[in-house]
Amino acid sequence: MKLVTFNIRCDYGQDGENCFVYRKPLILEKIAKERPDVICFQEVLPHVAKWLKEELQDYYVIGCGRDADLRGEQVSIAYRKENMNLMRMESYWLSKTPYVPGSRYEEQSECPRICTEAVFEDLESRKVFRLVNTHLDHIGMQARKLGYLQILTKLEQEDFFPEAPVVIVGDMNAEPDSEEMRVAEQFAGYVTATKDIGITFHGYGKEHPCNIDYIVVKGCGCDSVEKWTDKVGAVSLSDHYPVCARISFA
Repeated sequence: MKLVTFNIRCDYGQDGENCFVYRKPLILEKIAKERPDVICFQEVLPHVAKWLKEELQDYYVIGCGRDADLRGEQVSIAYRKENMNLMRMESYWLSKTPYVPGSRYEEQSECPRICTEAVFEDLESRKVFRLVNTHLDHIGMQARKLGYLQILTKLEQEDFFPEAPVVIVGDMNAEPDSEEMRVAEQFAGYVTATKDIGITFHGYGKEHPCNIDYIVVKGCGCDSVEKWTDKVGAVSLSDHYPVCARISFA
């Protein structure tokens, strides 16, 4: 299974030559060329979600906005219609009240943080797996720890296909050796497939580069990991490099 995590960058009409309107053709061309089975997007504003649904004709796109009114940024999952069978999907917030839209931890920034979780059957391998797409807080280190711990604890308590392999992806806003990411050491079996991939956030060369985009697996293999570094002139796919992995099921 070919899976991508892709922070598509909030479109507020900013970024000059890397404004979203100029990146659109490059994004569509790359997806059409690579044909991933699943794409996990972060920073998807409502009009960008609409655009993805219109343009990615071979995919279904699921997810909702993180704000109390279900607007704002999404962590959307696009999955290929012919390859994936959606068995269950839910959205929940990283907070003490995960099913209250717009809720967040006290230690967090003003931005709510949300997860899109789905259980799929890969129709080629006939394997069932669970996928979590998220975007941890950009300011609060403690909020990132609490959020990641919440995700992992919830996964340990699942009763719907509890033994299914797990893939966690997203923009964690923390480096691999950070205190936040070490939370996973409390749980058996999780492997950070992207730990040594190097810089994933480049900020169009205007911000400090770092490795903050993740693919974490449990109960399945990651046969290869690569960054999408495509550019046309000065135009990049995003301010993050999308990260693509080949996931294999035993």
